[in-house]
Amino acid sequence: MRILYAIQGTGNGHLSRARAIVPELLRQGVSLDLLVSGTQADIPLPYPVKFRFRGLSFIFGKQGGVDFWRTYLKANSMRLQREIRQLPVADYDLVLNDFEPVSAWACKLRGVPCWGVSHQAAVLSAAAPQPEKPDRIGRFVLSRYAPVSRQFGFHFKAYEPDMYTPVIRNGIRHATLSDSGHYTVYLPAYSDSRILRVLSEIPSVSWQVFSKHSHHAYRFGNVSIQPVSNQAFLESITSCRGVLSAAGFETPSEALFMGKKLCVIPMRAQLEQQCNAAALKAMGVPVLAGLSARELPRLQAWVMSDKRLRMDYPDQTRELVHRILATRTAPVWA
Repeated sequence: MRILYAIQGTGNGHLSRARAIVPELLRQGVSLDLLVSGTQADIPLPYPVKFRFRGLSFIFGKQGGVDFWRTYLKANSMRLQREIRQLPVADYDLVLNDFEPVSAWACKLRGVPCWGVSHQAAVLSAAAPQPEKPDRIGRFVLSRYAPVSRQFGFHFKAYEPDMYTPVIRNGIRHATLSDSGHYTVYLPAYSDSRILRVLSEIPSVSWQVFSKHSHHAYRFGNVSIQPVSNQAFLESITSCRGVLSAAGFETPSEALFMGKKLCVIPMRAQLEQQCNAAALKAMGVPVLAGLSARELPRLQAWVMSDKRLRMDYPDQTRELVHRILATRTAPVWA
């Protein structure tokens, strides 16, 4: 069986998940090619990548959300259409897609089976938690960004039969955990200056901030800033007391698995993160409206609290891969 595994390169969660799924696919003896598109990831993929595309990347801003203007300027519809036309998806028996638009649209246009294995697939499910305020435009964009003919989603809980709990990378699953007292921070949609200004108002805490906007490490009082590094982040999060992060999927999942204190700040105008925040809030995780002086009392209360939640996420990667490979007849496009 010849499979193309296409992975979104915007953000780190997609590539982290691939680092667990790829070895299992290879153990099953499939002929596997990899595709990565996007420009915002910091985690390397330790396998040969056959196709690399610019794709369609959302650019993180510095005010708490996606920078839509920079995203628009970076987008090139002619290039994207060329990538879609040139990708030889018909050479494969199946395309596995982790929210990757080039392969998804190439498959849809040619009628090639394309199965979603992504968190976004779960977010779009009617069974998954949704924010109180509907976002019809956000749902439309999310559903059309990387369309698939069948999907297996990942979420904080398995809300329906085709949904799985998070894939936890081995570096976290088998880590030796400790509590050095510091807090690990990953808020890619905020500027370093905003983060420094707010977190320095809680001087009793050592904050280790991983920044999307800085290329060098520095310290300001009780706040240290360093560029995102897979190994440094792993060392920080496995030895921290708590995690302050955006309401993405990978980092909150890892914090929950390790039983670390967790507080999230969902990105503005980003439906996926608003849905994640709704799910986490229902589980008892504190959710802040933004990183601002107004939210300082709630942030301080979280720091003072010892309330934490631990989720025992089993390793379901082999089960998922076996299920995919055991399904002989691929569904057709609707």
